[in-house]
Amino acid sequence: MSQYKDEIEKIQEKTSDLFPEDHKYLTFLKKVFRHEFRKNWFRRISTDIIENWFFRDNSEIWIMKAYLNNNISDEIQPLYYYYIDHFLNNDIQEERIWAEIIWENDPILDAISIYLVFTVLNKIWLKWTFNININSIWTEKEILKYSEELQNFYDNKKHLLSDESLILLEQNPLLLLSSVYEDEKILAKQAPSIVKFLKKDSKKHYLKLKEYLELLNVPYNEDFTIMSWKKYCSNSIWEFKSNSNDLIWKGSRYNNLAKTLGSAKDIPATWFHINALIIIEMLKEKNIKIKNKDEIDLFFVQLWDEAKSIILPLSIKSREAWINTVVSLWTPSMKEQMLKANRSWAKYVVIVWLMEARNWLFQVRNTILWTQEEVHKDDLIWYIIWKIGTEKLDFYCPVKDLITE
Repeated sequence: MSQYKDEIEKIQEKTSDLFPEDHKYLTFLKKVFRHEFRKNWFRRISTDIIENWFFRDNSEIWIMKAYLNNNISDEIQPLYYYYIDHFLNNDIQEERIWAEIIWENDPILDAISIYLVFTVLNKIWLKWTFNININSIWTEKEILKYSEELQNFYDNKKHLLSDESLILLEQNPLLLLSSVYEDEKILAKQAPSIVKFLKKDSKKHYLKLKEYLELLNVPYNEDFTIMSWKKYCSNSIWEFKSNSNDLIWKGSRYNNLAKTLGSAKDIPATWFHINALIIIEMLKEKNIKIKNKDEIDLFFVQLWDEAKSIILPLSIKSREAWINTVVSLWTPSMKEQMLKANRSWAKYVVIVWLMEARNWLFQVRNTILWTQEEVHKDDLIWYIIWKIGTEKLDFYCPVKDLITE
């Protein structure tokens, strides 16, 4: 148990809690991406919770497994899916928005994926705060040939490599190109160009991707050091990085995954994921706020059980009239209730003591103008609506989405 406790504590050092202020941003981003996904025919998917745990950083595996295990290939293709959830990536907490397009190998789908995220970031006022980098990671035969070339390149430079990179040189030399060590970054820039090793089909796919991005006016850089450690990835790979070099978004093709999961044939697919926490930090750095849709219009302050019996049904009635209402029926102290009302920034505070509860005449305080009026209980709801304006009422009701056929 102590061993697991140490591991958990080590992970917790790299994770954090998300409080309501953070969730304002996170909810906003989810809404923006869901809206963009719907416009582009993406539908939401959730998969087996056990698979979620074992393949935490590989959502494409369990989404492809769901596709294969449920005979979804009978539906109209390609299929567009998205997924939103917590992730623990290399013990680092991420709030990910993940998307997949399954069935087609057309580079236009890669371009659409890139354009979708490019458009969203521009719409949320983050234009010019990021860079788009693309690369080609070829087919299996091309990878083998290029790996040999890289091993030859690094052969007389082993003294410059870390112990970790020396192991990679033997096992997967492609990953040396994305090393985090400064000396190895310099070497990666000097390594042989991968473009020379692309065969006809791979080169055509990559050129078409660039052509579509230019057609969509999406600016990009070619970065031949972008790699994937996932051997089933193929053809194109891309990433969005902030101006401070944080990884916002990454995607690639994974045309070779289906066979490794038991499919009789390869099923081409493309995927990408966004780290919402990085985008939240970018918004905060630019001092971009999220409109507060939870502003309190009405706060009830009361004393004595007789007042509670009046306020409880009245507070429910005010919510049903689309007024954002807060009531602290469980707080006995008038001073504490007034403190809560002030901290909630409620526009109007209704004060009901024993006398007000009996004669139905309430004291209504305007906290903006610091004025106070006496309002009859039966007139209170309409009085508040008149004061705040019908255009400020919260008319959202998810139940309205229900239909019968």
